[in-house]
Amino acid sequence: MLLVKTKLGVSSIHGIGLFADQFIPKNTVIWRYDPAVDLKLTPGQIESLAESCREQIRKYTYREFHSDMYVLCGDDARFFNHAPAIANCIDVQNGSLEGDVTLALRDIEEGEELTCDYAMFDMDLIEGRYRI
Repeated sequence: MLLVKTKLGVSSIHGIGLFADQFIPKNTVIWRYDPAVDLKLTPGQIESLAESCREQIRKYTYREFHSDMYVLCGDDARFFNHAPAIANCIDVQNGSLEGDVTLALRDIEEGEELTCDYAMFDMDLIEGRYRI
C-alpha cells in the first residue's frame, strides 16, 4: 500500500509512471505490503486463470524471493518503473511480519518519477522469465 502522496503520469522511461506528489525524505517508507490492499497468488493460482487474465496478472505482479508467491499491488504502486541506473527507491524483502517495503533511497522531489530496480525483488526477472 502506498504510504505517500503520488500521482500517475506519462513516463519518459516507459508508458505510465508513478510520480511523487509531495517531497519524500530519504529513508521514508513509500510502500509496504498490506494484505488488505495487495494480493498474494501462488503460481498454481495464476496458471488456473484464462490466458488473457494470466497475461494481465503477470504484467503487474512480482515473484517474491522468500515465498515464491506473486504479489499484485492493489494500488498505483504497480506503476513503479524499472530504472536500475537511476533508481531513487530501494525494495527490501525479508519475509518478516512487517512484509516487503519500498524506501526512498535519497530525497525525492515533488513531481519526480519514482523508480526502482526490479532485480531487487522479482525472481522472474532474475531467472530470465522476462526481459526489460
